[in-house]
Amino acid sequence: MSSESAKQLWEFDHRAAIAHLTKDDARLAQLVGKARDFHLNIDELESPYDALLEAIAYQSISGKAARTIFARIKALGSNDRPPTPQQVLAAAPETLREAGLSFAKIAAARDLAQKTIDGVVPTLEQALTMSDQELVERLISVRGIGAWTVEMFLIFRLGRPDVLPIHDYGVQKGFALLYGKRKIPKPKELAKFGERWRPYRTVASWYMWRAVEVAGKDARKVKKAPAKKKRGAVKKRVIVKKRVSIRRAARKKPTRK
Repeated sequence: MSSESAKQLWEFDHRAAIAHLTKDDARLAQLVGKARDFHLNIDELESPYDALLEAIAYQSISGKAARTIFARIKALGSNDRPPTPQQVLAAAPETLREAGLSFAKIAAARDLAQKTIDGVVPTLEQALTMSDQELVERLISVRGIGAWTVEMFLIFRLGRPDVLPIHDYGVQKGFALLYGKRKIPKPKELAKFGERWRPYRTVASWYMWRAVEVAGKDARKVKKAPAKKKRGAVKKRVIVKKRVSIRRAARKKPTRK
């Protein structure tokens, strides 16, 4: 597949997308007027393997630290590219630890390398012809790769137009700020609302991130949704309360003479 035909698979009309999203949404239209122009900075040379290896390195640490670690990992490759799957599998664990990867991330990187060799992780040419759902199902089989990581891959590497990362805190917070919600929405609530954004949920998500950016440090406080109580824990508390009530009643009950 030529680079030109590959580009045509992920490019879409951004102006048509914004017109569709803002047609009946005054709040979003106002945000579009304030925020910077929609743009996805896509590295056309980066393979799915490269993108996911970088995602593994970046997990759960700050951007600055992650950039340093990934630079060390890239140094294990050649031509300023990350090490190949074969090089990752051949590298000693101590070498990957010295680069900054935890044992869990080493296991994830090795699994990614092996599944790339086995063909589970597709090539870029293959990925461009696969549906979003096919890619999610294929890539979450890699150790350490979850749905959110695949969604970021779909957006920022493949430029897919209709991806809504409902578990992303930035998208959730931006939604709450833009639409005047007091609490961070639950994923199901965000997914339901997001149906009106089809087939351009990627663009809507991008503007939810911009809502946080535009609000800045003066953004109003948005409460996190309370954690769902586990059924077993609730049942246990009810049993404990009943026992306490019985004991109190027993103490108050007069004894017969």
